[in-house]
Amino acid sequence: MKKIFIFGTVIAALFIAISWITSYQQKEKVQNNPYKKVELNPATIAQLDDPNYQNIILPNELAKKLANDETVTVYFYSPTCPHCHKTTPIVVPMAKKMGIDLKLFNLLEFEDGWDTYHIDGTPTIVHFEKGKEIKRIDGYHEENVFRDWFESIKKR
Repeated sequence: MKKIFIFGTVIAALFIAISWITSYQQKEKVQNNPYKKVELNPATIAQLDDPNYQNIILPNELAKKLANDETVTVYFYSPTCPHCHKTTPIVVPMAKKMGIDLKLFNLLEFEDGWDTYHIDGTPTIVHFEKGKEIKRIDGYHEENVFRDWFESIKKR
């Protein structure tokens, strides 16, 4: 009976230690994140080091740009969206190559964006000029469709 008690205590201590280490590692990774939030969804944490998810725009930054009548192109996405996982590796490098400063808005972290920008699904890319929406594209498409869409906003 004593051995079972000792064995159970060791197992419980291991689970507590693993839990603490995991929590500590997540807090370290989240520190100084571009979202300026203490708590992040694990799916967002997994993308923090991904080069395709670095040009983040925060809700207050986007609101300020639009209020100042600026031109901005925004990729609304969710880290849990399977269509976004297929779209991001296409559109982010393509936009960069075409000289388009594509800002990424994480709807998982900032859910108010769904209603504020009338987003029905992810991924959605919206081009604003002088603070007003001019054009949008929703969902996953083939590479040439995105290229044509980006070309059309460059011509404006």
